[in-house]
Amino acid sequence: MLLDTFGRQAVDLRVSLTDRCNLRCTYCMPEQGLQWLAKPELLTDEEIVRLVTLAVRDLGVREVRFTGGEPLLRPGVVGIVAACAELEPRPELSLTTNGIGLARTAVALREAGLDRVNVSLDTLDPETFHTLTRRHRHQDVLDGLAAAEAAGLTPVKLNAVLMRGVNDHEAAELLGWCLERGYQLRFIEQMPLDAQHGWDRSQMITAEEILDRLADRFSLTPEPSAVRGAAPAERWLVDGGPGSVGVIASVTRPFCRACDRTRLTADGQVRNCLFATGETDLRTALREGASDAELGELWRAAMWGKKAGAGIDNPEFHQPERPMSAIGG
Repeated sequence: MLLDTFGRQAVDLRVSLTDRCNLRCTYCMPEQGLQWLAKPELLTDEEIVRLVTLAVRDLGVREVRFTGGEPLLRPGVVGIVAACAELEPRPELSLTTNGIGLARTAVALREAGLDRVNVSLDTLDPETFHTLTRRHRHQDVLDGLAAAEAAGLTPVKLNAVLMRGVNDHEAAELLGWCLERGYQLRFIEQMPLDAQHGWDRSQMITAEEILDRLADRFSLTPEPSAVRGAAPAERWLVDGGPGSVGVIASVTRPFCRACDRTRLTADGQVRNCLFATGETDLRTALREGASDAELGELWRAAMWGKKAGAGIDNPEFHQPERPMSAIGG
């Protein structure tokens, strides 16, 4: 098992398949992009499958989420999913994507064994989409959502970040649109994970602000805390249900006490927290011939040292040097 000194067990593995992305979201990276990892630094498909196998077979992981960057830019993504779907015990498999490549890959991913997708969509307006992402790909995301639904990658979940003065007025419209289509919407507070380190807490749309905007149009009833479990999103029934909306308040309402996640970067580093400033290198050990038992001990040691919380409210908090695109969401 992957335990820490506070009694938490990591059963949810987030695997970054690439640091590359085909969008340039303002809250993630600069317009010119980043210096991507060189191919030799990235784990191979076989190395990813070996480490996921180790996590599932020997370390108690039950859920695997493929992330990026943009994971659909990984040429071998379908094969990786298929290999992980054959593991015993079979983990729940999901993928977080910007949706641009879903129209062409949704059926293949479902046939390979993927269970569901999380798609990032911050606006219903094509021009606002361009302002936020610096790309004219809004219709591609909508097509990807429809393809995921048709392929059975359900429930389709949407992640949205609200930016002050840009799309924060769309909160209720986004929710109404998702409810009409059966998509599950989750708003995420903007987090200090941008490559340019331009995050400003005073400009962040908080969970309370999001809920206030939604309450202008909808009646929200909080779900019992027991239903939430270790999920990062607090959820509310909308107008009595069955539709619901979630809010991930990583900054103003941290959920560290219930965290059950471990993270593997595209270059083979274990991160025990999204906001960790240190990592444990599995890639080098793997390539130097370490056994599964030795790799497992490295992974266990990495998780054992996990801090009680992310510490965003602590004056000594330092934003991770590596951006979200490198470490996975």
